[in-house]
Amino acid sequence: MDEYFVRSIWPYEGMEFMLVDSDESASGLLCIWRPHVFELKERCCSKNFIILSGTSCNSFQCVLVNIYAPNEVLKRRQLWDTLVNVYPNFPNPWCVEGDFNEIRYMGERKVCSSRERGTKDFNEFVEKLELTDLPMLGRQYTWCNALDGDRWSRIDRFLLDLKWMKKFSFKKWGLPRTILDHCPILLKEDDRDWGPKPFKFINAWLSHPFFMSEVKKRWEEAQVQG
Repeated sequence: MDEYFVRSIWPYEGMEFMLVDSDESASGLLCIWRPHVFELKERCCSKNFIILSGTSCNSFQCVLVNIYAPNEVLKRRQLWDTLVNVYPNFPNPWCVEGDFNEIRYMGERKVCSSRERGTKDFNEFVEKLELTDLPMLGRQYTWCNALDGDRWSRIDRFLLDLKWMKKFSFKKWGLPRTILDHCPILLKEDDRDWGPKPFKFINAWLSHPFFMSEVKKRWEEAQVQG
C-alpha cells in the first residue's frame, strides 16, 4: 500500500495512534488505541483506509479497519476491490468502520440522488467479506447537508464479522450531531441481563370459535424432548 501517506505511529500519554494525512479531496484518517487494550501486530494503509491487526486485552485476535471512501463511484469500487484482495492477508475477524460514502438501500437516503451501481458494488463488498451491518439506535441517518439541512444519508457505519458478534454483545448508537455534518457513531458492548422474555397473548384470540381446538391440535402434534 501507499506508505507515503502514513505520518506516524507514536505512544502518547498511555495511548498509541496512527495517522494518514489528507490528500487533495480525501480527508485524513486517525486511529487511537490504548496498548493495554489492543496490542498491534501488523498494519496496512493507503489514503483511504488503515488496517490494524492485533490482539485485544481478552486475547481476541482481530482486525480493525478505518475507512474514508471516495465520493466517486468508480474510485469506491476500486477501494472495495483493494480491500477484498487484501482480506486474505489478514485472516482474523474484521471490524470495518468509517465513512463509506455509500448507502446499502434506498431507504437510507432522503432527498439525495443515488446511483444503483454504487449501491450494488457496496453490497457485493459486504457479502464477499461476509460482514454484518448492525442496526443503528438513536437516529436513522448519519450525515446531512450542512448548507440547507434537507438532505440526509446513512453513510457511516460499523460492519462486523460474525465472530465479533459471538464474542461481544454489541449495540450501535448514532450520537447527536454538533459542529460537523456527520454524527458520531458509538459501538459499545451491552452485557446487561434483561431477564427472560415476557409471554405475550392477545385476549381477543379467545373469542375465535376455533381457537381452543386449534391450540389442542397443535399441542398434540408437537414433538418435544427434554
